[in-house]
Amino acid sequence: MELEGKVAVVTGAASGIGRAIAEVFAAEGAAVVIGDLAPGAEDVVAGIERAGGRALFVRTDVTDEESVAALMATAVAGFGGLDVLVANAGIAEKKTPVHEMAMVDWQRVIDINLTGVALSNKHAIAHMVGQGGGAIVNMGSILAHVGQANSTAYSASKAGVVNFTRSAAVTYARQGIRVNAISPGYVRTPLVEGLPGNVQAGMVDKQPIGRLAEPGEIAQVALFLASERSSFVTGTCLHADGGYTAL
Repeated sequence: MELEGKVAVVTGAASGIGRAIAEVFAAEGAAVVIGDLAPGAEDVVAGIERAGGRALFVRTDVTDEESVAALMATAVAGFGGLDVLVANAGIAEKKTPVHEMAMVDWQRVIDINLTGVALSNKHAIAHMVGQGGGAIVNMGSILAHVGQANSTAYSASKAGVVNFTRSAAVTYARQGIRVNAISPGYVRTPLVEGLPGNVQAGMVDKQPIGRLAEPGEIAQVALFLASERSSFVTGTCLHADGGYTAL
């Protein structure tokens, strides 16, 4: 029980990687608070409770500061503290060349993927400072580290997340708050499974390990970074990409 007695907030946990993280954390003893707007979050909570775990769902818009503050406050009020944050909420983008990009699309990706992470960190850290420590895991991407044609807003947002993580880690290291990131490769999420077969095959070809990751594999990386097993790890971005960025 790696997280016995801990309280964890996971944003974007209605499906995919976020759902797997919430379920693994609950199985490892954490009380889990899910912040999301997407349908399905209530089902995740119900599943955790059926398995004997503790969970809450708080409808949360990560681009709205009051909404994010309320999420963290609910975790503290409902379960007595806030020990772990996984800032996972994010969206994909409409892939277009830069000169054809609609700035409204750019701004939406930046608002959710980067500003949403910053707001989640801000309000989680405010509680963690008061209680003397905590662990934060921010969700990056392989596209924070490599270029991909027509992927501009998403790549910029995820690169921002990785360097935001480094800066926050340095800022709060002496206050017992560890801040790390994960950069997953291509993962078998509902979004990916809905893509044409040839597109999925292309994703597999780019990963030397020769397959897509399962959401639970990324959840295990998040568990490591959230647990005391990584007690001397802060300011790092762990690549869980099947060797993609090693090429």
